[in-house]
Amino acid sequence: MYKIIFIDIDGTLRNDKKEITEKTKEAICKTKEKGIYIVICSGRPTKYVEEVSKKALASSYVIGCNGGEIYDYEEKKTIYLNALKNEEVIALWYMAERYDVQLIMISNGKRIVRKQTDDNTDILLEEPIENFVINNPITQCVFSSLELEKIQHMKEEIKDVKNIEIVNLSKCLVNDKLPKEKPFFLDITCKGTSKGNAIKKLCEYLKIDLKDSVAIGDSYNDITMFEVVGHSVAMGNAPEDIKKMVDEVTDTNNEDGVAKFIGNLNKKVF
Repeated sequence: MYKIIFIDIDGTLRNDKKEITEKTKEAICKTKEKGIYIVICSGRPTKYVEEVSKKALASSYVIGCNGGEIYDYEEKKTIYLNALKNEEVIALWYMAERYDVQLIMISNGKRIVRKQTDDNTDILLEEPIENFVINNPITQCVFSSLELEKIQHMKEEIKDVKNIEIVNLSKCLVNDKLPKEKPFFLDITCKGTSKGNAIKKLCEYLKIDLKDSVAIGDSYNDITMFEVVGHSVAMGNAPEDIKKMVDEVTDTNNEDGVAKFIGNLNKKVF
């Protein structure tokens, strides 16, 4: 009997138009009525994941920053937070300066940026980074650039920075046969941070056995989810190497793959 389902956002929950279809919302509601948690799990900032979760009519628990934070937005309670150390954030800031790329820091659900963007929710950092990190925990940093070569070089250089790791990156940096979609990016967190680790922590918090959990995703940062849950599901639009890792493949995100999978679960007797 499955008791909790973890769902990625981009390329999974939402279609390519960034929509959550009515079929998907209906399937989620019916699943929740059976007492099953539906938890949105993403590399996006936690506040962003919360807003998507509310639109999807999912459960109040969310996992953001590639597993760096678990939050219950009904109780307004942080269940887990794994912040980068100040010296690590400072090192990443100056690396971004040297390469002249965008650095996005996720702090308290907000995006703090090195360069101004067109997004009016982004906050341009106007004080020394050394001052900012003192009172602002950073759960994730993101390097972003239109220049693939810069991101490739940074990917190698990050290996020399202690206690951090790349938890998500542009698919073409993993598989050069995939389309080179801009901007190119690297998501960076503390070592040990992952969606899979956050799933373990939330299941422990809710007293749910991992064998009773399901994960649905489409990308390389979803692999750690697939490795820990009782049943793993890849989207039809996932790369072929990811499809080979999972227990089941559903339809694509443009064909209501999530709705079809959990809809089939709802037809079964748990």
